[in-house]
Amino acid sequence: MSKKLTSRADDYSKWYNELVVKADLAENSAVRGCMVIKPYGYAIWEKMQAELDKMFKETGHQNAYFPLFVPKSLFEAEEKNAEGFAKECAIVTHYRLQNDPDKTGKLRVDPEAKLEEELIIRPTSEAIIWNTYRGWIQSYRDLPLLINQWANVVRWEMRTRLFLRTAEFLWQEGHTAHETKAEAIAETQQMNQVYATFVENFMAIPVIQGVKTESERFAGAEDTYCIEALMQDGKALQAGTSHFLGQNFAKAFDVKFANKEGKQDYVWATSWGVSTRLMGALIMTHSDDNGLVLPPSLAPNQVVIVPIYKSDEQLEAITNVVNGIMNDLRGNDITVKFDNRTTHRPGAKFAQHELQGVPLRIAIGARDLENGTVELARRDTLTKETVELSNLTEIVKGLMTEIQDSLYNKALDYRNNHITEVDTFDEFKTVLETKAGFISAHWDGTAETEDKIKELTKATIRCIPLDSKDEDGVCVYSGNPSERRVLFAKAY
Repeated sequence: MSKKLTSRADDYSKWYNELVVKADLAENSAVRGCMVIKPYGYAIWEKMQAELDKMFKETGHQNAYFPLFVPKSLFEAEEKNAEGFAKECAIVTHYRLQNDPDKTGKLRVDPEAKLEEELIIRPTSEAIIWNTYRGWIQSYRDLPLLINQWANVVRWEMRTRLFLRTAEFLWQEGHTAHETKAEAIAETQQMNQVYATFVENFMAIPVIQGVKTESERFAGAEDTYCIEALMQDGKALQAGTSHFLGQNFAKAFDVKFANKEGKQDYVWATSWGVSTRLMGALIMTHSDDNGLVLPPSLAPNQVVIVPIYKSDEQLEAITNVVNGIMNDLRGNDITVKFDNRTTHRPGAKFAQHELQGVPLRIAIGARDLENGTVELARRDTLTKETVELSNLTEIVKGLMTEIQDSLYNKALDYRNNHITEVDTFDEFKTVLETKAGFISAHWDGTAETEDKIKELTKATIRCIPLDSKDEDGVCVYSGNPSERRVLFAKAY
């Protein structure tokens, strides 16, 4: 298969789909709407998972695991949540197949093996978790309960795209219980900040923190905090959400506790999550027409070393030097791979590692051994330089930081240059069609106006930014009074 990708400018969607497959990140499976995450893609997800897991534990959370199946009666207990996910549910109705009853070589459902109660394959786990919490919480001494789960979920999407929207995906979901409303709100805000810190510091993606409008909130939540990122095609992507659930789930599942005065009260709840959708954000924020571009913090291999040789003797001499280089780099917590495959020429190796976004490539040949030098090639800028072997480790350490910061600043400049204030609906539509990005505009606060703008333009309110200031104005669509600007965009 050709390694050349469709240009982003020609067809952004096609470019993305080709890149995911050609960079060996994932592929479509035999199951409609589901994906196979390949080893290279999964290695990136593992690094994300490890960093997030560390951050969760540093904020006092513990991991647990809950069932994949949710009895329908439990799923229906919190009505808003059930209604919000009803159209995306996959349902188990039978527990057994008949073994070739008609001698046709095919199995069929055993009609006598119908479940007494249908099981929902979890689209989210609030129902099964809160039913469990009822037995875990009796007193204020049991609070706060801070639990996270790494799991898969199923949402029966009709239109799917690798990583961005699949019928099954991987994620983490935090579910916490608190003694007071203030504690639960503080938890919600804290975890949204954790997500923002991770996405900015490790993924090198700038985000805007905000709250969702009522119509965009998580089903069953009283408030949804979010982080919103901007992709290179000017579309927004919701990169993480954190929900203040109030006492809705506690009341639905009768989760009470004896407070310090000895009285019974319902606990206050939160839930929060990010998913393999972050892989899509990572790809679309930094990558180019040559392939994937990875920030060093999340690259499975931060450095790849390619030997250039004409004989086995030269390869042996190069290998002896490379072993020392790798020991030094690994001793400085830099992940490095020596690509000494004899089945590929150096040019083919260069092309593969460029396509797969390795941040830094080192090429070393016989002449380099004589001169005590190596060639460094940066993936982010596609620039090369020859450096002294004696200073290599310090240079590489510096470049890891420089590349990470450069990717963030490039994305930040793009994001900041694509936030446009408008005051009329004509301006709104013009910016959306010609520039895209975030549109900062006044909104009258009504769902009717929000729905009408979405109907006419396909743009939605991504969030009400946390740092938005009070500003008297008039709604960009209705002309009614407005107290602040919100951010609109077309989104994934």
